[in-house]
Amino acid sequence: MPRYALKIEYHGAPFSGWQRQTDHPSVQGAVEAALARLQPGVHNIAAAGRTDAGVHAKGQVAHCDMTRDWDPFRLSEALNYHLKPQPVAITACARVSDDWHARFSATERRYMFRLISRRAPLVHDAGLAWHIRQPLDLAAMQAGAERLVGQHDFTTFRSTLCQAKSPVKTLDEARVEQVEGTSGPEFRFHFRARSFLHNQVRSFVGTLERVGSKAWSPQDVTNAIDARDRAACGPVCPPEGLYLMGVGYPQDPFSETP
Repeated sequence: MPRYALKIEYHGAPFSGWQRQTDHPSVQGAVEAALARLQPGVHNIAAAGRTDAGVHAKGQVAHCDMTRDWDPFRLSEALNYHLKPQPVAITACARVSDDWHARFSATERRYMFRLISRRAPLVHDAGLAWHIRQPLDLAAMQAGAERLVGQHDFTTFRSTLCQAKSPVKTLDEARVEQVEGTSGPEFRFHFRARSFLHNQVRSFVGTLERVGSKAWSPQDVTNAIDARDRAACGPVCPPEGLYLMGVGYPQDPFSETP
């Protein structure tokens, strides 16, 4: 059966997360329903990462198997037609080998978190960023983020519901930047690793916000890592500011996609 890689963009607000659920809408369920319109039957697609309820994606990757050969562009167009009006879009599609796997072939995941600092409520960015009323110190947050880079036991930043076999992960990048958006001062937190623990990125950002507000020092981030205790973590920030930006593979399956 021909296998296709799909690059998927979605607004997470209407969904209970990526993973298919019986009684709640999911991104996986939406894509599988669109596939069933093209090829009747049960579809079980696999994704690079299972985003939580309310989390967005600009570069989620999944793969599907079809019984007939499709031109990748025509497959993406047909799926987008059947996905309407849901906030999900196939932005690229490519034919891949039968043993290629969206999750297991991946070598890195990249996440970005948006935080907007201003007194007034968010209007245009409501549901797309975390709103903080107080000003934040960029340099302090970056100093704290640097403490997270490398291989650590991240038990402190791991959800109690996490099913990963080990809390030890290697974080390849943790970076904070400030951009001047139309809504006000915006901070973007960038994280890159081969894989992440459940709620790890949201735990990172909640902790770094404490550093930026001067409630914590950068050293407190190191202390939190060393504690290996969930109680030592800062508050877990809400999901609406989190975006799965992209997934890395030894060879980009979409490199020749127009």
